[in-house]
Amino acid sequence: MEFGFNLNRTANASAQRLLPNAWDFVAFPLIICLIAMASIGFHQTLAPMSTLKTQAISLNPAMLPEYAMRTTLRMLAAMVASLVFTLTYGTLAAKSRRAEKVLVPILDILQSVPVLGYISFTVTFFLSLFPGRVIGAELAAIFAIWTSQAWNMTFSFYQSLRTVPRDLDEVSKGFHLTGWQRFWKLDVPFSMPGLIWNMMMSMSGGWFFVVASEAITVGNNTITLPGIGAYLAQAISDKNLHAVGWVILAMTVVILAYDQLLFRPLVAWSDKFRMETTSSGNAPESLLLDVMRRTRLIHRLLTPAGVLLATAARIPARLPLPHASPLEKSQRRKSTLVGDIIWGTLVLVLTVYVVYRVVSYVRTGVTLDEVGHVFVLGLITLLRVVVLIAISSVIWVPLGVLIGLRPALAEKIQPLAQFLAAFPANLLFPVFVIVIVKYHLNPDIWLSPLIVLGTQWYILFNVIAGATAYPNDYREAAANFRIRGWQWWKSAMLPGIFPYYITGAITASGGAWNASIVSEFVQWGDTKVVAHGLGAYIAQTTAAGDFPKIILGIAVMSLFVTLFNRTLWRPLYAYAESRLRLD
Repeated sequence: MEFGFNLNRTANASAQRLLPNAWDFVAFPLIICLIAMASIGFHQTLAPMSTLKTQAISLNPAMLPEYAMRTTLRMLAAMVASLVFTLTYGTLAAKSRRAEKVLVPILDILQSVPVLGYISFTVTFFLSLFPGRVIGAELAAIFAIWTSQAWNMTFSFYQSLRTVPRDLDEVSKGFHLTGWQRFWKLDVPFSMPGLIWNMMMSMSGGWFFVVASEAITVGNNTITLPGIGAYLAQAISDKNLHAVGWVILAMTVVILAYDQLLFRPLVAWSDKFRMETTSSGNAPESLLLDVMRRTRLIHRLLTPAGVLLATAARIPARLPLPHASPLEKSQRRKSTLVGDIIWGTLVLVLTVYVVYRVVSYVRTGVTLDEVGHVFVLGLITLLRVVVLIAISSVIWVPLGVLIGLRPALAEKIQPLAQFLAAFPANLLFPVFVIVIVKYHLNPDIWLSPLIVLGTQWYILFNVIAGATAYPNDYREAAANFRIRGWQWWKSAMLPGIFPYYITGAITASGGAWNASIVSEFVQWGDTKVVAHGLGAYIAQTTAAGDFPKIILGIAVMSLFVTLFNRTLWRPLYAYAESRLRLD
């Protein structure tokens, strides 16, 4: 009898674990809404292209929920693509010495190329993949948003891989982890806190380019995709301030929503990957993450997926290599030297060929004096970028540390910082134009803040990520030794966040060069305000359709960005890797 009773009790307990509890009834509606939103969005992308012409953008505020949903889906799709690109590209750049010599300079150049430059080359390609369907235009818009998200995340992941503590590296070797196992057990977890904060910055930075990505011009035709960006463009075109106000309200709601439903749970979840031996007393919290952890049925349904992923991460994906004798090691070094020579020769030949092609095309419409003039304009923009990045660093590094060391404060600041980073800077252009014209101010000075308005947040978010990942035991050691004031900054905190700051400064400076194109040439109605600089040159030649000068401007900008990164940021990167690793 007792045996039968125990069996029944065990069966009842197993059956009860499969029944939903109160937390399941809270989480299920959220999951169903997310699935429904994705299904509706995908169904709309399969509609004929003619539906975009018949459905004009309406400034009725009642349409904003649908527009917000479609814009959010585009940004999330771009975020997923950016994450895949980041894990692949960043790993190749960090793990392969030969690939790094090519991939990192390419990344420097890609982040300096204007987003509109990508659209002009890719729209036709995506439309030809799905002729007559909305999905072609949707992919073009997603690609444009992706170009505003991927570079920042890739730099963050690359920086994390290059600064993995040596003791953790030794532990991975001691456990004989393969490259695949090390990637999922060490590299990705170590980079997760910084990567998530850069994902937040990338998500917010994508709002700046939503207007351009949702109004695509192909020849003489303009394809307008329903979304907040298209709504904002229509509101600005009609000078409808009420509609602009509704856009700001809708953006606020959307940012708060994905902050609570996506990023805050990710920040709280990634706290377990902090490198420390003592637990933090102020761990970040997330209501949604707590709800998901307390569910019964959903947790049981997600368990097989977690087991599958954990099993995949443990797969010993490695080709067996025999033990090398001293002679074989010597031969391997010789073969590596030969391979480096061959690889360097191929890269040099390819570079010379590309430069030759660009010069051959540009010289058809550009004189030597014009080239010198463009270089002078590049130096002017360089001066602006350096000064603005320095000012932003002085402001945001202390504030970022203050926020990052206080998770409770970070939870309050996080949505506000995302909103400020996402706020479309072009909404402020009319204010700057009116003030500059009315008071006869110098555009070279007063247009400069627009350059860094949307890019300064890269520094803040990366410093917050660095302070958040700073080991708690290091903080306790500094407190025990009574290290305070400037000595605390110099000996403890600044070395700890320095690699993260370099990542933020690189992406902020690259974004500032990109933003100079729309910030040095500002227009409101028929009134134009122009500052001297390379960005204004590219904007004016683009408006005139002078392609040789456009390519010259972009080539010079890419050259300046690459040289600036090579002479300043890369040596600082190397210093952070060799001297400031948290070992």
